[in-house]
Amino acid sequence: MSYLFPTYARWEVEPDMAEGSYIFGKDGKKYLDFTSGIGVCNLGHRPTVVQKAIANQLDRFWHVSNLFIQGEQEKAAELLAKGARMDLVFFANSGAEANEAAIKLARKATGRKKIITFTNSFHGRTFATMSATGQDKIKTGFGPMLETFIYLPFNDLQALKQSIDEDTAAVMLEIVQGEGGIHVGTDEFLHGVQQLCKEYEALFIIDEIQTGIGRTGKPFAFQHFHLSPDIVTSAKGLGNGLPIGAVIGKKELERVFGPGSHGSTFGGNPLSIAAAIATMETIFHEEFCQEVESISQYFLEKLTTSLQVFTEVKEIRNLGLMVGIETSIDLPMLLKELRENDLLALPAGTNVLRLLPPLTVTKAELNKAINILQTVIGKFSKAVV
Repeated sequence: MSYLFPTYARWEVEPDMAEGSYIFGKDGKKYLDFTSGIGVCNLGHRPTVVQKAIANQLDRFWHVSNLFIQGEQEKAAELLAKGARMDLVFFANSGAEANEAAIKLARKATGRKKIITFTNSFHGRTFATMSATGQDKIKTGFGPMLETFIYLPFNDLQALKQSIDEDTAAVMLEIVQGEGGIHVGTDEFLHGVQQLCKEYEALFIIDEIQTGIGRTGKPFAFQHFHLSPDIVTSAKGLGNGLPIGAVIGKKELERVFGPGSHGSTFGGNPLSIAAAIATMETIFHEEFCQEVESISQYFLEKLTTSLQVFTEVKEIRNLGLMVGIETSIDLPMLLKELRENDLLALPAGTNVLRLLPPLTVTKAELNKAINILQTVIGKFSKAVV
């Protein structure tokens, strides 16, 4: 009997230890981890630089509350703001909390209620972020959602032109819809959204919970498109495994989030902040991001060459090391077979295999994963091209 609510369809793997790109199971097997804790451990498991930073902070203090000045919070905020080329930061504990704060900030700043998001988006599981999410399966059974969200087709600028108006507080989107199936926004669409937000004085919110902190080969995915959002949210990769989220905003929003307007008991926890500083100081270097872009191109080319022979592989989509393989193979069966062959991967959408290797992955590890994918997909394949 388990004393846990059965909210997760858990795998048969129980980790005993993890290091770099690998999880070592209690079953004695060594798994190549291309989940990275669902896009969290961007530097791999237990990187020395992060582990040392956490250990150093453990010897100082663990928690004091946000009533105190904390120099490390200021340092982390500066790294994050400069990495996004923005101005101000609020620290939370998770991506959902960051998105919740962004929604509050947008409504308070504009005095408006209507927020436009997109079908197949995912923004979290609190009531506001669940309401913002454009997937019915996330909302089933929880009763009426907040009424001020409108959902439009992703990459459909004409639909946005018909829906945005003077009552719109914000347009909120992901550059890459991660949970929705690794769908990348087009340049025309993203710039069109930004322009319409300016015209209607609505705020442009970009959810970078999964795409941020180097995942796509830039500090943030919006930087591939030279966008200038009003609010950006970050979490997952920010603490490389320690819980932390953040809202990053422009200077003009400072007046909105004054004392007492928003808060968090554990937000900006000293241990998580220490991990975030070490993570950002490693990833937010041009050479590091260039290497991510280079190795992601290598991975895409090798994947395409190796898997295009299978008729069951419909399309491979990516931005950096955020990869989706659309397939006609039953996804739960495929994922289980991959685990049995020592490769851990994720689902996305209804029929997309999602690969999120650590940003520190080697070419040898990528090649190993590709060989496993070839073998496993070959078992399910009825024909080759």
